[in-house]
Amino acid sequence: MSQTLAAVTGSLSSVGYGLAAIGPGVGVGIIFGNGTTALARQPEAAGLIRANQILGFAFCEALALIGLVMPFVYP
Repeated sequence: MSQTLAAVTGSLSSVGYGLAAIGPGVGVGIIFGNGTTALARQPEAAGLIRANQILGFAFCEALALIGLVMPFVYP
């Protein structure tokens, strides 16, 4: 005898995007957390540290945007 506990209907792309957003979210947190530590240790290198933070943030957000687009590409 088989019982259905929960039925999943519709598209699972929203669940997939939610899971795909975890990685970039963690990455952004690590980037800015370590950037803050680096600025506290070497304030004279603020320009270089900030430039590297922005570059890393852009790469992480690009991953999030790719995760947003993929459910529309592969329905």
